[in-house]
Amino acid sequence: MEFEAVRITPGDYRGDALLVGLFQDGPAPAEVLSALDPVAAQVVLEVIAEEEFKPKPRQKLSVRVGSAASVRKVVLVGLGERSKYTLEALRQAVGEGARALKAIKAASAGVWIPPAGDDELASVEAIVEGLCLALHTDARFRSHKKNGDGEGNGSENKLAKVSLIVGGEADFEAAIRKGNILAEGTIFARELVSAPANYVTPTYLAEQAQAIADAGGLTSEILEKEDCERLGMGAYLGVAQGSDMPPKFIHLTYKPAEGTPRKRLAIIGKGLTFDSGGLSIKPAKGMELMKIDMGGAAAALGAARALAQLKPNVEVHFIVAATENMVSGHAIHPGDILTASNGKTIEVDNTDAEGRLTLADALVFAEKLGVDAIVDLATLTGACVVALGNDIAGLLSPNDELASQVRAAGEASGEKFWPLPMEDTYFENMKSVVADMRNTGSRDGGTITAALFLKQFVEKTPWVHLDIAGPVWTEKQRGYLNRGGTGFGVRTLVRFVLAQ
Repeated sequence: MEFEAVRITPGDYRGDALLVGLFQDGPAPAEVLSALDPVAAQVVLEVIAEEEFKPKPRQKLSVRVGSAASVRKVVLVGLGERSKYTLEALRQAVGEGARALKAIKAASAGVWIPPAGDDELASVEAIVEGLCLALHTDARFRSHKKNGDGEGNGSENKLAKVSLIVGGEADFEAAIRKGNILAEGTIFARELVSAPANYVTPTYLAEQAQAIADAGGLTSEILEKEDCERLGMGAYLGVAQGSDMPPKFIHLTYKPAEGTPRKRLAIIGKGLTFDSGGLSIKPAKGMELMKIDMGGAAAALGAARALAQLKPNVEVHFIVAATENMVSGHAIHPGDILTASNGKTIEVDNTDAEGRLTLADALVFAEKLGVDAIVDLATLTGACVVALGNDIAGLLSPNDELASQVRAAGEASGEKFWPLPMEDTYFENMKSVVADMRNTGSRDGGTITAALFLKQFVEKTPWVHLDIAGPVWTEKQRGYLNRGGTGFGVRTLVRFVLAQ
């Protein structure tokens, strides 16, 4: 899609459709719509009365106003109450509006929606994000790509040009570019998560990482099994040994072209391209969606793709220990002892607690780079979904300042994180009779004990762990989210890095 910022009155816009936002608590529709072409305004007001349209959050109404007006159709979208109108509410409303524009087959559209919090630049960025993410369709694996799935997904989008009606004199082109880059990085992650495990293998992840580096702005290092053996990555390789797919340890580095970077950061994404549970095998229902167990890796690579284009004055290392967790004659057994690359020994109590084993060696690798902070993202525990549901990720960190920075980036992105305590006494349940630790504790506080396990592999670097098991996938279409992979975490990571 082509975007442009235009400083015109809504009534002067000429195109297929105009998207207009209305608040639930005023001003009245007649007052707002008086800025439109008089013919269009009159028709829309009549339809509002007939349909008893109430501009509650994400409610929408499409009105054909006829050939005598400046536009063929007007799409109304509800913004809810003014006091609750945030950037995320704006994104959600625009997402719903985008679906209506797609349904009426608009090829060009104007968008006239008030800014959130009087921040017109951030609002333009959010509008671009909302439109691009809502209109994304993933029909890669469908034989009839234009027919979709009966819910609009996969059907053809004709919207080619969007004119954003603005009032100020700010650098809207930069905001449009940033919104586009954030959406593209998120869509890249969505498609990685949604693709099946026979498509997204460890090798495929490595190839995608290499392609990001080759596009410019990053260097790449792909460690093979033998390289990881030399580094003593026994925890990661223990998980990998059950699969016929070779493991790939991915390390991308972004460095500013000039000057000394303000900060040096590491972002680690869990990269289990499929998780059967290993010999502690999952039930069939628990295995159906285990292609999503590389959601953290998808977010890390999506962020790498975006940051390579945005070029912050921050050095960032992106790390993914990619592998599968499979059942075979080579798979690790419950009771086996693995030695991680920092020399700590782990008794494998449950082979289905494999993600933390791969992250252990990734964390040691990241800390050896001498970075100022580490962020890891992982679809790590079902316990986090039980605690926080499908829309909120868990956040655990011994460093309050770093945790606050990540939460602030999440809030700006509309991605929700909730802090859980790092209760050190819970680690008592993970002590082993024969090794330094076990890889699981009791069922109680499973998200916390998983984070406490990871803590054993970070000595002194500020670190935050994000358990994103719930929000990486959705079965419900709403706002700018489509069914399938969500790309959760990309926009938070990018905004976190940009704020450093």
